[in-house]
Amino acid sequence: MAETLFGSEFDLEALLQRALAPVDPPENLSKHLEQTLTSIADLAEQELESWELSAMRDPKNWIPGITRPVAAAAIGGVAGAALVVLQVRGRLRAAQR
Repeated sequence: MAETLFGSEFDLEALLQRALAPVDPPENLSKHLEQTLTSIADLAEQELESWELSAMRDPKNWIPGITRPVAAAAIGGVAGAALVVLQVRGRLRAAQR
């Protein structure tokens, strides 16, 4: 199926086949992802450890003071859950081989 677009011919089907061809991920992608998720979870843990409850006695600090620990807990939780899923998936693939 050749059509003319702006004065040149192209094969739409061939272009789509090339664009949608499967791509294998890099071999170290799983390891890199695991390291990244671990470092994110560690950073979130450090942020929570550095949070001082004594600063929360003043009501002016409640909204600005609570956002960082809540964000750190949420990000750490998501990174930890993704890390668990990644490890379980790796074990399942290893068991299937």
